[in-house]
Amino acid sequence: MEYNIVILPGDGIGPEIVKEAEKILQICASAYSTTLNLKKYCAGGASIDKYGTPLTDKAFEACKKSDAILLGNIGGDKWNGLPIEKRPERVLFRLRGELGLSVNIRPIFIKPSLIRQSVLKKERLIHGIDTVFIRDVTGGELPSEKYQGVGKFGKEAFDKDYYNEKIILEAANWAFKIASQRSKKLLSADKANGLVSSALWRSIFNEKSKEFPSVKFESKLIDDTARDLVSNASDFDVVVAPNLFGDIISDELTGIVGSKGILPAATLSNSGKGMYEPNQLHNTDISIVNKNIANPIGIILSTALMFRYSLNMNDAAKKIEKSVDIVLNNGFATKDIYEEGKKLVSTIEMGDLISIELKKLLGENK
Repeated sequence: MEYNIVILPGDGIGPEIVKEAEKILQICASAYSTTLNLKKYCAGGASIDKYGTPLTDKAFEACKKSDAILLGNIGGDKWNGLPIEKRPERVLFRLRGELGLSVNIRPIFIKPSLIRQSVLKKERLIHGIDTVFIRDVTGGELPSEKYQGVGKFGKEAFDKDYYNEKIILEAANWAFKIASQRSKKLLSADKANGLVSSALWRSIFNEKSKEFPSVKFESKLIDDTARDLVSNASDFDVVVAPNLFGDIISDELTGIVGSKGILPAATLSNSGKGMYEPNQLHNTDISIVNKNIANPIGIILSTALMFRYSLNMNDAAKKIEKSVDIVLNNGFATKDIYEEGKKLVSTIEMGDLISIELKKLLGENK
């Protein structure tokens, strides 16, 4: 098989951690006799500095023709003064909107070796956390029509909370599919008691649930969901929400986990084409840039999602995930997840350790 992969290293720690992910892609390509044509382009702030735009037409066309995109971190304080439509983050809205990448998937978990990283008490984590958050990224306020002006009470602005059946069904299709593959438990979080867009969301999800009788489906208000996440995080399996709510609530659970550098994410179309990125895509901590201390595990686990969802190589995905588990269980840690008794390693060393374990696991296939 042959696949075209576009790599957008991005800004901040993006280029550093993406290099470690590239190692994983190359190892798997060799082991499975698969050709991965890797092409690299500027994106985000780096592209603004070099070309005056967050994403050039040449880079966009390459993304359009690719089978998958690997994206590093985007943005930073350096570009905060730019107008919204010219900021680094517009890369995301353009790729999502024009390539049909409509659903964001974030696996959020606590590994046994990292349980002390969580802000929750240990007795709250008897069953751990293993949740998949799903949100649409083409509806709602974030990518919407925007207005700024002056009205009766002075300056005013609005973002349009727009939804339609197509947008909601794309999120529902992925949510029920993933729930069916896990413990068959799905929660949809909305604000149907106050927003007509959420009322539409809830009615379409209720109708879709009839096609999946084996999935235990529940709708809950977003504020109730936020409260319950803090006190009963272990109870959640698959959670789906509209764009803005999903963005906030998934970051809430990420904060509860405490070790955000190890979490992956994917943004997918219904066809399976995807953009793969670290969970905390907008990590703007410039104090760790170019110091070889950033955690590459999140982006490495994103390559596992790429193999699973876009390249249809689930065995490779499982082996990447197992390699990460082995390294963490052996006590290795980058600075962000280090604690007494563990072995502190750099960005590159962490990538090398995972690569070594991956080669061992892949060698068992021969």
